[in-house]
Amino acid sequence: MAPQRPSRGPRMLERGLLCILIGAAVLIAPSFLTSPGWRETVAGANVVGWFALVLGVALVVVALIQRVRAPRR
Repeated sequence: MAPQRPSRGPRMLERGLLCILIGAAVLIAPSFLTSPGWRETVAGANVVGWFALVLGVALVVVALIQRVRAPRR
């Protein structure tokens, strides 16, 4: 009997939470940075921060909807 391989199903909830964390960090970080160069660099990436935040929320919502709709075993 061969050992079973772990399921590689989509882990949207975990990925969504990580995207939310990264997006929030990019958006909040400029207020905590003291170096003007770093502050401008990170502040220039605010579009990326918003995209990560919105993507993370969407992934979490989809994951939660899939969990609700999943058939009970």
